Amino acid sequence: MSSKIPVTVLTGFLGSGKTTLLNRILSEEHGLRIAVIENEFGEIGIDQDLVINADEEIFEMNNGCICCTVRGDLIRILNELAERKDKFDRVILETTGMADPGPVAQTFFVDPSIQKQYELDGIITLVDSKHVHAHLDDKTDEVMAQAAFADRIILNKADLVSNEEMRSLKTRLQGINQLAGFYSATMADAPIKELLDIGGFNLERAVDIKPNFLEPEYPFEWAGIWQLEAGQYRFKLANGPDPDMTFLISKADTSSEAEIKRLAEEVFIAFSKDGEPVSHQEELTDLNKAYQLQLAGLDHYEFTFNVSDDDANTKIAVYSQHTPEEFDMVLVNQDDQAQAPSDQYYFDAGHEHNDEVGSVSIELPGVFNVSFINAWLEMFLQEKGPDIYRMKGILGAHGEENRLIFQGVHMLFGCQLGKPWGDEKPVNRMIFIGKNLDEDYIRGSLERCLYKAS
Repeated sequence: MSSKIPVTVLTGFLGSGKTTLLNRILSEEHGLRIAVIENEFGEIGIDQDLVINADEEIFEMNNGCICCTVRGDLIRILNELAERKDKFDRVILETTGMADPGPVAQTFFVDPSIQKQYELDGIITLVDSKHVHAHLDDKTDEVMAQAAFADRIILNKADLVSNEEMRSLKTRLQGINQLAGFYSATMADAPIKELLDIGGFNLERAVDIKPNFLEPEYPFEWAGIWQLEAGQYRFKLANGPDPDMTFLISKADTSSEAEIKRLAEEVFIAFSKDGEPVSHQEELTDLNKAYQLQLAGLDHYEFTFNVSDDDANTKIAVYSQHTPEEFDMVLVNQDDQAQAPSDQYYFDAGHEHNDEVGSVSIELPGVFNVSFINAWLEMFLQEKGPDIYRMKGILGAHGEENRLIFQGVHMLFGCQLGKPWGDEKPVNRMIFIGKNLDEDYIRGSLERCLYKAS
């Protein structure tokens, strides 16, 4: 019997029922102690409030999707959990609906510390049987990946479709993934015993789906190595595709592609954190520190750094969010002579979202006028329903002592009572995820729905 901690990854596109299933797993009598890691797509975290009747410890990451940019955060949390492994039996990792589960699964095979302590038991994908066809039709990358990597696929909201529609959907998904187990469900009532202790994620099939599966995914696209004499140097850049770019400098032992790859595993955690903003002509003073180069408002930009006499002939490795070609980046010495890297490597970033999809996070103190908020939601969904993938939040209502747990998918939404506010001042927290969202309009409309005592 393995001594490693089993991990179940719970995934599914927005509104498919992941939180509902998680609540079932946490509240049923199965005798297991479960640690939960949740991930939010949005600026404010609310999923811990949506998980009811849960004594399990919940770790929440608000960095968007679990992918290259937050793999360091995930590794950190898993390592912290491992120090307390006597307090739980397994881990459930609920991903944001916008996440490709591939990089999540990858973590358990390419990171030595995680590979030693954990085993990926399986990936459970929930599908919104009523609405998933639209995402399959437009080949939404995340939906396709969630179906392809799944060990179990739950066809949720079966009560909203006919038997014929359910058979057609299952056939379509089997065309993507013939090896997954399929279960139809209403309110995520799939058999729990079929979802836990699957016995191991199928690595061979993952490599078949994505041949470079075991190649780590990083938040940088390029790295280069220079061997430099003492003196002052400048990175010169022009305008490129983004108004800023994350940048990190590290010492290297050798000038080789192998060294670039070795250092990549050491620096990516620092690289994934919010970088310190630096502007034109400012100095990059610290090694192994992420900087956010500000690249807007000018035609050309320069950022300096110094190599001291003690560090002469030191090998310097530079990791960049974008490739040098995108910003015409060149390193020059104090005589303005270009310095070519002795070696360089282009990483496969490989993870992008649909640019039209975004999130709006709203946090407003006070309570809503019930008639006002109901009227606004009805109007908002009539106008924007097809573009709204998901809405969810914790609301306060005038005359109601308890929180209202609010969730919606496309044009369907509902509320249930949560915990009492007690002595806590009500704060409304809502997230809207969809296409072409106008944050100013949403925020202004909700502010006008707040209750004001006469």
